[in-house]
Amino acid sequence: MKQKDIDDFKALLTERLESLLAQAGDTVSGMKSPRENFPDPTDRAALEADRNFMLRIRDREHKLIKKIKKALERIDNGTFGICENCGEEISMKRLKARPVTTQCIKCKTEQEAQEKALGL
Repeated sequence: MKQKDIDDFKALLTERLESLLAQAGDTVSGMKSPRENFPDPTDRAALEADRNFMLRIRDREHKLIKKIKKALERIDNGTFGICENCGEEISMKRLKARPVTTQCIKCKTEQEAQEKALGL
């Protein structure tokens, strides 16, 4: 992979990481705000459902943050774009679609087929 491509991925991942971290901070401060008192149980339930939904989204983003940090580590140690299973280069097309990936499309397809066969 060319150094320019690696630099582009690093910039993209760093920007995405900063954005996710800023959003996480907003969520925490929003959860600390005083709770509104709703006399109507339906309104209260709607608020709780919204908060639960927001927490699920933030949990997914937390997992993505971990993957981005690991991808940045792989960039730093020179293993970015190399499949962890077979050691082959991951295609540029796949990296552009999912820059945090650790497997080439062939290995990922095989993994998903095994998971499907096992019912996972």
